[in-house]
Amino acid sequence: MKPDSFNTLDVRPYLARGEEPCGVIRARIGALAAGQGLTVLAPFLPAPLIELLKSEGFEASIERRHDGAWAVGFWRKDHA
Repeated sequence: MKPDSFNTLDVRPYLARGEEPCGVIRARIGALAAGQGLTVLAPFLPAPLIELLKSEGFEASIERRHDGAWAVGFWRKDHA
């Protein structure tokens, strides 16, 4: 079951500046409280990130947005 509350992190500006957003994503994922999720907005499907976080006990939902971006929601299985 998905959480009711999702924070959003748009990584497109990081990528446009040539920065790697992995550290920011990790920090935001680590700060999630029980019942919270994180939606990552990216210009491409972040398949390696999805697989990595799933291997660490997260669930994921994937949506292609009308603007071409991918919205991937993550939440802990045990917090859903």
